[in-house]
Amino acid sequence: MPKPNLPEEMDYAMPTQNVFYARYEESKTESKADPGPMYHFVKRFLDIVLSCIGLVLTAPVFLIAAICIKVEDPGGKVFFKQTRIGKNERPFEMYKFRSMVSNAEEMKKELMKYNEVSGAMFKMKNDPRITRTGRFLRKTSIDELPQLWNVLRGNMSLVGPRPPLPDEVAQYTEYHKQRLKVIPGCTGYWQVGARNSVGFDEMVQMDLKYIKDRCIRLDLKIIMQTGLKIINSKDAY
Repeated sequence: MPKPNLPEEMDYAMPTQNVFYARYEESKTESKADPGPMYHFVKRFLDIVLSCIGLVLTAPVFLIAAICIKVEDPGGKVFFKQTRIGKNERPFEMYKFRSMVSNAEEMKKELMKYNEVSGAMFKMKNDPRITRTGRFLRKTSIDELPQLWNVLRGNMSLVGPRPPLPDEVAQYTEYHKQRLKVIPGCTGYWQVGARNSVGFDEMVQMDLKYIKDRCIRLDLKIIMQTGLKIINSKDAY
């Protein structure tokens, strides 16, 4: 059967191979480039220095947040520890200020049908598990501050793809798993660009773009943009 006489820009309407496979092969080739040992050394140096400075400067915030969490829910813990998947699919314990009720993980199973983000990720704008204090902590991203300890330990970096949950990774394809080839971060393209306004596949594309383009200048730019984003936060939940 002869090929229809279509305009050149419409050739994509008749793909000659599986689009998903083509996207995977292309991104796999692009992500092979490593920025080099100097980048990794400087990045780790900045992680250690900036996380130490951050922990010292935010110590009063830690104290106030802990008091507010305990006042609202005396029986619950101040910090929330959760298993996440890091570089090369290695699990680690990530820390946050507890922003939900104590039985949040059990309630999640019942709330999955209300998930507002497509793909292997759960997000719900009016999540009933979030406490009043927790809603403020999330809005201001204060709940993420304990992750500076993860950065200091080397489980995480200041900039990188967000670490997923084990049950999310269980749904990953080989294409998605490319985002696990680097150390996860506290912030990245997704946080400063779109955050909760995009789906899972778009988030993965942003992560792979970061992995391809990563350099110290880009990391510093993302850190500064994150600070501005927190000040003008309206997408966090």
